[in-house]
Amino acid sequence: MSKTFVTCCVCGKQFSQKCLPNTQFHTFANEKPFFCDVCSKEYCKKNILNLHAKQKPYSCDICKKKFPKECDLIKHFCMHTNDKLYSCDVCDKQFSYKCDLIKHFRTHTNEKPYSCDVCNKIFFQKCDLTKHFRTHTNEKPYSCDVCSKEFSQKSHLNTHYKTHTNEKPYSCDVCTKQFSRKDVLNKHFRIHMNEKPFSCDVCGKEFSQKSDLNRHYQIHTNEKPFSCDVCGKKFSWKSILIDHCRIHSNEKPFSCDVCSKTFSWKRSLKEHYLTHTNEKPFSCDVCHKQFSRKNNLKEHFLTHTNKKQFSCDTCGKEFSHKSSLKLHFRTHTNEKPFTCDVCSKSFSFRHHLNKHYRTHAK
Repeated sequence: MSKTFVTCCVCGKQFSQKCLPNTQFHTFANEKPFFCDVCSKEYCKKNILNLHAKQKPYSCDICKKKFPKECDLIKHFCMHTNDKLYSCDVCDKQFSYKCDLIKHFRTHTNEKPYSCDVCNKIFFQKCDLTKHFRTHTNEKPYSCDVCSKEFSQKSHLNTHYKTHTNEKPYSCDVCTKQFSRKDVLNKHFRIHMNEKPFSCDVCGKEFSQKSDLNRHYQIHTNEKPFSCDVCGKKFSWKSILIDHCRIHSNEKPFSCDVCSKTFSWKRSLKEHYLTHTNEKPFSCDVCHKQFSRKNNLKEHFLTHTNKKQFSCDTCGKEFSHKSSLKLHFRTHTNEKPFTCDVCSKSFSFRHHLNKHYRTHAK
């Protein structure tokens, strides 16, 4: 009578039906295909992984966190004492855990032992490969208890939770502005440091944020896949199209917490906030004059260079500021937007109207 065999779906090893109940516990030669989603520790047997995940008899006296092994508790305790027992031979950077040292060492060797079967992208850590693979499967195993929104990574869920609690644990040392995420704080801090670590390969222009660099690249490719249904104007980014559409709808979804004034764009609200705080984060390198808005600083800087980049299409007269060009253009169009409330006489410029008002006051 022929035997019936069962094949392991992980390693391909075959077992007789008699051994079937124990196939899930067999050891893989030189392989550890089972790993913990929390700490990335790898195991050769699934039952050992289950024990690692469930049994945690050792507890930290300081934060009460529990661990399955005493050695794990000892390693964890180093986090509180700031003891770093393991150091890198290349750069002398120190770590509390040996596994962190091993992961760090790959940054020197550029070793990426884990590759994606779908797109062949390679990774330093197995947990990073697992997270990446969810981009192909669209798997989102973590969901919010408040709004049921789903996420592919636990860290994204934790960040999302702060939108419900309005928790902002990270604050800027310079302007005390608070943030819910540390990476957003780091990006913000570059404003004060004037740090621009991202540069364009085409023109060399530098940016403080990678997203700004990606947006800038569209200038060189001239790619504009998003168009307005009302006026047909095209845009490189969908977010810019959404902002533009508010011109037509006159929608103002952003309101000031201080004075309740509403704005169509978030950047306008941010600039408006500075009128309440009197914060002027942009300063001139030449005369150190400070400004609330970056555009105002750029316009001011032209007074030092004497550069006049705005010229009139009608008479060719040049101006340092765009606003000055707009005012000048009224001399050609004879536009008079300022009207006297007393006698209804109109003027091209506000200061002319103010002078006119004095004739009624006499």
